[in-house]
Amino acid sequence: MAFVDEIRIHAQAGHGGPGVVRWAHTKEKAKAGPCGGDGGRGGDIILEGVRDLAALASYRFTKKFRAENGKPGGGNNKHGKDAEPIVLRVPVGTVAKVTTTGEVYEILSEGQSVVIFKGGPGGYGNARFKSSTNQNPFHTTKGKPGGVGDIHITLKLIADAGLIGYPNAGKSSLLNALTRASSKVGAYPFTTLDPHLGDFYGRLLADIPGLIEGASSGKGLGSRFLRHIERTGLLVHLVSSEQEDPILAYKKIRAELEAFGQGLGEKRELVVLSKADLLTPEKRGNIQEDMQKAIGKDVVLLSVEDSELLKAFADRLTKELSQGEGK
Repeated sequence: MAFVDEIRIHAQAGHGGPGVVRWAHTKEKAKAGPCGGDGGRGGDIILEGVRDLAALASYRFTKKFRAENGKPGGGNNKHGKDAEPIVLRVPVGTVAKVTTTGEVYEILSEGQSVVIFKGGPGGYGNARFKSSTNQNPFHTTKGKPGGVGDIHITLKLIADAGLIGYPNAGKSSLLNALTRASSKVGAYPFTTLDPHLGDFYGRLLADIPGLIEGASSGKGLGSRFLRHIERTGLLVHLVSSEQEDPILAYKKIRAELEAFGQGLGEKRELVVLSKADLLTPEKRGNIQEDMQKAIGKDVVLLSVEDSELLKAFADRLTKELSQGEGK
């Protein structure tokens, strides 16, 4: 099933059921008094968080949802049956915005639920209107309409670390090596068109599709995937040793993070010189030293083909993730 991280739907909560005119009967009197019950409440529209990144894909073809109306009241002051809600299951990390009002709801945990649109309350039956001056009211009220509107739903992944960098920086290969996530790998740009996730000793890693210069303004895969980094605790920034100018490549991606905003430029970052096996030990050491001086940060060497470098990187990543816990 295709990965869907943005969708618009239309939803309408149910209308409240009407109150009714009913009369109590006794042996003495054919009509002893009003006993019409209130109508039932209309069904709500609810969003519920699930741990299923593919959940939004189920709404690609069905984009209109309408909850049932409440049932009419009955005799003997019987309340009409409330309608069942419509529960729309969305991935953890979902942001839902009601376009007509601007209200924003976030689903941050599994099982969390929010009522987007409330069902309308039921109308009053004639028993509600009995008074000392009106012993036999015929008056009732209709149920009220439920909430209705368009909902813009977007997904922002929640991960402990996000792997970022240019296409072909080695992110998919690294995720596979660390987590066996089976992320696609190929020798061409934009291999990963969807974010992939993997479990690294109980921590969630996200392989974010390759960024390019201008991504923050919509070029390439655009800002669609930049938002998936907003909730990651640590950025693992891979710069391929194949880059003609690794320092410039690093700075261009950093510029995109800064331009996008949302705090991406302030996130903790682990800088990695990937595909180090393609360089001689002397050259990789020189590039590592030059990068560290230019960017003012430690640069870690990495090659998924070199077990020692991979092990050292895994240990460093574990340390970085541990330091970030509780922040």
